[in-house]
Amino acid sequence: MLLFTHPAMLAHAPPPGHPERPARLEAVLRGLEPLGLPVRDAPLATRAQVERVHPRGLVDAMEEAFPKPGEGLAALDADTFLSDGTREAAWRAAGAVVAAVDAVTAGEDAQAFCAVRPPGHHAEPAQPMGFCIFNNVAVGALHALEAHGLARVAVIDFDVHHGNGTQATAQKDPRLFFASTHQSPLYPGTGLAHERGPAGNILNAPLPPGAGSAEWRAAMEREVLPALHDFAPEMIFVSAGFDAHEADPLAQMRLTDADYAWAGERLSAAALSLCAGKIVSTLEGGYDLGALTRSTQAYAGALTRA
Repeated sequence: MLLFTHPAMLAHAPPPGHPERPARLEAVLRGLEPLGLPVRDAPLATRAQVERVHPRGLVDAMEEAFPKPGEGLAALDADTFLSDGTREAAWRAAGAVVAAVDAVTAGEDAQAFCAVRPPGHHAEPAQPMGFCIFNNVAVGALHALEAHGLARVAVIDFDVHHGNGTQATAQKDPRLFFASTHQSPLYPGTGLAHERGPAGNILNAPLPPGAGSAEWRAAMEREVLPALHDFAPEMIFVSAGFDAHEADPLAQMRLTDADYAWAGERLSAAALSLCAGKIVSTLEGGYDLGALTRSTQAYAGALTRA
């Protein structure tokens, strides 16, 4: 497994007390360090790569909105902030997933993990939101389709919050399968089971507050994994959010470290049977630092052992 990250992502600095803080990335890297993964610098994405997902007008507006050095914070909404380090962090977060796709496609490794921030799965094509600026996983998925000529790719999202932005991208592109397990009701209020998309390439498995290992694993085994096999993607992406953990402060699900190891095992097995093991994971949520360290290590460690 290759690890894509960059220290510039630590310079994205929301206000003090914000849950999506630089210490999250440090916690993730602590968890991955014992695995001894080869580390690659995440490059800046190009405008053409980002504009496969986000229209030119949105990208232009973001370039205007990013604060210059010394300008202080800017707020896009009540949750989503820009500092003078956000611009480079956001472009590198998207670029990490693009570079991971290139490396996996070239056969350098079958697996990659993108330790990035800001996260991406809430960013809709025309609207950043929910701590997210660019939709990193969607940028990577469309890069695989357009730049590498893949016919079908899949995104599996086990963050506790529904990946509304990734779903919005999948609704417009039947080559992209999107499946999500998430707590409902919870922000952003999307991801109901009847939301299937015009091409039937969307699967949502909402779970109630308090749902734990048994309920979540059952949803994965009975709904997500069979649908993934039916779609038969040529590459699997994972929006790896670790905020369904029982210790996380922003939701009420009750997953444990062992559940994330199980996810790594099951998704790796699916990738081996469907697409020669090709799986690109990218960090989304997870806001308890200790749980984030342990869960990331459990998930990535299981992938590397498969």
